[in-house]
Amino acid sequence: MQVKKLVDLNVAGKRVFIRADLNVPQDEAGNIVEDTRIRASLPSIKYCLDNGAAVMVTSHLGRPTEGEVRAEDTLAPIAVRLGELLSKPVRLIRDWVDGGFEVKPGEVVLLENCRCNKGEKKDNEELAKKMAALCDIYVNDAFGTAHRAEATTHGIARFAPVACAGMLMGAEIDALSKATENPARPLVAIVGGAKVSSKLTILKTLAQKVDQLIVGGGIANTFLLASGHRIGDSLAEPELVKEAQAVMDIMKARGAEVPLPVDVVVADEVSALARANRIPVEEVGPHDRILDVGPKTSAKLADIIAHAGTIVWNGPVGVFEHNQFAGGTKMMASAIAHSDAFCIAGGGDTLAAIAKFHIAQDVGYISTGGGAFLEFLEGKTLPAIAALEARFND
Repeated sequence: MQVKKLVDLNVAGKRVFIRADLNVPQDEAGNIVEDTRIRASLPSIKYCLDNGAAVMVTSHLGRPTEGEVRAEDTLAPIAVRLGELLSKPVRLIRDWVDGGFEVKPGEVVLLENCRCNKGEKKDNEELAKKMAALCDIYVNDAFGTAHRAEATTHGIARFAPVACAGMLMGAEIDALSKATENPARPLVAIVGGAKVSSKLTILKTLAQKVDQLIVGGGIANTFLLASGHRIGDSLAEPELVKEAQAVMDIMKARGAEVPLPVDVVVADEVSALARANRIPVEEVGPHDRILDVGPKTSAKLADIIAHAGTIVWNGPVGVFEHNQFAGGTKMMASAIAHSDAFCIAGGGDTLAAIAKFHIAQDVGYISTGGGAFLEFLEGKTLPAIAALEARFND
């Protein structure tokens, strides 16, 4: 993929409009409880400020109603936190679409929640043109929204004088391309989660590309059903057994494999107090719930990971939030941390596992996008990236 990159542009004296992803979690009082996304947006903002640009930043926050800004929708707390991290004041500009505000070189302002503007989510062309008129350079640095065609992620890129990828977006594109376009082999994909249905497309796409497809969680239970195993009261989707079998058939025809659990950790409930039992997969009882893979399976998966050239990781292999069901995900995380393979990881549960097992420094690239990460791996065209590609030769 070819897109212009912010670091290759001269931004001195230019009006730069940055679409960031500052959609951070807040408590009931509006206090920011986790600011990773704000910190991730800093490099592009600092680059522009350090090089003498007049910087405008906007983002969505929550799920506002277009045309109004309620108390829970305002970016005011984000403006305060951004100012603290930049060690300079950050003004919040309301009603900014038609301009009427000044930004000086070396100054940064935050434009109020972009999804409060009428027409944002429908990628309204008139709105996009008005926003494009505010800047000399448009920067998309919000990979997490790249799978959505909205006015600040897609429309504005069509009409701004220059459209480019910010540092975070550029790094995402580079890492995902490295993992998918010409990956070092063996290519191992790890897809965990509750439902096959939510990840059926990506499973079928990966089955045609990867050398090993590790499935975990409720997804693995559906695959076990497809292989003729009893799974008791475990979370699964019996109606998708044929789809799971089709994925395994695709892999088998290519000489590849879906390694299924040989032993599992079961309990009669999902809770911190549940008693965990390790048993061979053939011994799952009618009332057992499979909540993790067992030690033999963990060792097998760790060996696969140890010999990988590239690893794509989306989802845990067990209910790792409870320690007695965390062993499989912990061993897998450790194997990834010690592997020489290039690993790209994405998705909320995956990031939580990375944080729990303290391996962030050992993962090649941690994606900030959930839905965008999955759609990229599925081979889908992401509208925001496509819009930047279309402007590459301008």
